[in-house]
Amino acid sequence: MPTDELSDGDIGGGRGFDRGLLSPVTAGSDPDSGLDDATFARCMIAAEIALTRAWAEVGVAPAEAAEAVAEALGARADDLLAVHGLGETELAELITASASGGNPVIPLVGMLRDRVPSRARTWVHRGATSQDILDTALMLLAREAGIGLLARLVEADETLLRFAAAHRDQTAAARTLTQHAVPTTVGLRAANWERGLARAAARLDDALWQLPAQLGGAGGTLASFSLIGGPDVAAALPSAFAGELDLAVPEAPWHTTRWPVTELADALVQVTDALGVIAADVATLSRTEIGELAEGAGGGSSAMPQKRNPVRSVLIRSAAIRAPHLAATLHTAAALAVDERPDGAWHAEWPALRELLRVALGAAANAEALLAGLVVDADAVDRNLRLSRGLIVAERLSIALGPIIGAERVRQLVDAAGAGADLGELLRAEPSIADLDIDALLDPSDYTGLAGMLVDGLTLEPGAEGAE
Repeated sequence: MPTDELSDGDIGGGRGFDRGLLSPVTAGSDPDSGLDDATFARCMIAAEIALTRAWAEVGVAPAEAAEAVAEALGARADDLLAVHGLGETELAELITASASGGNPVIPLVGMLRDRVPSRARTWVHRGATSQDILDTALMLLAREAGIGLLARLVEADETLLRFAAAHRDQTAAARTLTQHAVPTTVGLRAANWERGLARAAARLDDALWQLPAQLGGAGGTLASFSLIGGPDVAAALPSAFAGELDLAVPEAPWHTTRWPVTELADALVQVTDALGVIAADVATLSRTEIGELAEGAGGGSSAMPQKRNPVRSVLIRSAAIRAPHLAATLHTAAALAVDERPDGAWHAEWPALRELLRVALGAAANAEALLAGLVVDADAVDRNLRLSRGLIVAERLSIALGPIIGAERVRQLVDAAGAGADLGELLRAEPSIADLDIDALLDPSDYTGLAGMLVDGLTLEPGAEGAE
């Protein structure tokens, strides 16, 4: 590649340090994720505007001052996140200046005050500490990205519901500890995927709408707000602040009580866990020697033109491997959030939370596409089901025939079949069961238990499974 094809800006400047080259699971979803530095800067600006409006709402700041701040910072009345934000040069300056104070809020406040008319300038960041603004911006960023993630999960879930219904009665070999176990159905396997995914989505939804604003002042006592407006105003201000941003009202400052971050992290990991199970099953069942499932558009190989790799499954699994370790960083940071404001632990959260959101979004985007194109090879399913020549219903034989010919005799017959004898012939030669329908007894499709009902249960309203 000619050296002049990449500029400094391409590598580390305005076009971004990480554009997904080493994170293919996120590359497709990154441009629309809303997780870039520019969006986070807009979230911080939105938090600052919301604070000035909250001061006006509680009757301390003049309404004209709050609107002057909002107008100067480019806010839309109906959507604070639609602020104009920072230009590329300003953003680069903010990033550079953030290092000296340890966080980006300190230089940002100076930039914003320079934009605001002098009559309203005093209400920018009034009484707040940097962590109030940055934590609130993180919650805004997480909520907006999380809503996008939920939308993808809903699409994937609806596809799974249709897939499970379509394959409700398609008998397949269940596997436990890698080996054929008993018959199941393709539909039930998909139903189990769906239940895991639906529960993860529900937990994420709960976590997103509990994300609180942060407002505690320098030491989490709200002393600055109380001094400015009095105790009653200080008590009312967090609710007004949260309301401006449609975030949950905090019970108290959570500068060192980091459950909003860790509970969100746990919900995101549950999402990647659920998607990882789907991806692992698809990858396994698409192996050449199994061939029961295939992605709609498999990937190729640089060396082996015959290959049709389950690329989306591979990428989802990469996200599922990364996610728990990112959450572990967040839990470690929460445990080390000492004093009244953390030193270092808080700073470690920012990139870890954003990357966790990123990989969850990437996994969901790939899962949505994977499931939309998932193909079942019915011939391969049937071939694999019959590989054991009837032994897949050995459990049924033990239960049904044990009382008649004895458990030991059943085991002898099964062992003989495992050594190569024809199980059907062995059973027909047993005098005491000669009147039984041996073909029906060996039919795997007649030993799937409640598989069909468990698939049908997906259509029930939440909580209705146990209702009478």
